[in-house]
Amino acid sequence: MEIKGKAHYISDVINVTEAFRKRELVIEFAENPQYPEFVKFEAIQDRTALMDGVKVGDDVEVFFNLKGREWTNKQGEKQYFNTLQLWKVNVLGATSAGSAPSSPAIASPVDISATAGEDDDLPF
Repeated sequence: MEIKGKAHYISDVINVTEAFRKRELVIEFAENPQYPEFVKFEAIQDRTALMDGVKVGDDVEVFFNLKGREWTNKQGEKQYFNTLQLWKVNVLGATSAGSAPSSPAIASPVDISATAGEDDDLPF
């Protein structure tokens, strides 16, 4: 899944335990500009670095997975949690060097046609 919006908040890396860390990104999503939504995404482990090149105010495209889980509390009641787990972020309209990955260079096509005046014996 993906969504486009404006980076509203970027947290520092949060060390939940010694072996688990996360980072949060909130984007302002304005499907209806009169009523913008603020949507929180979570990146875990090494994906926390995906937000290093993002600044508050940047227009971004966020790719994520929708995760859900069930939890039973001490009273035996079941509760449900949803997480939008981020796996890729693109800064849109980046103009400064290093802000976004550049496109790979594409080589010019090579002319493999027959030399002028010579017959080409290929059947196509």
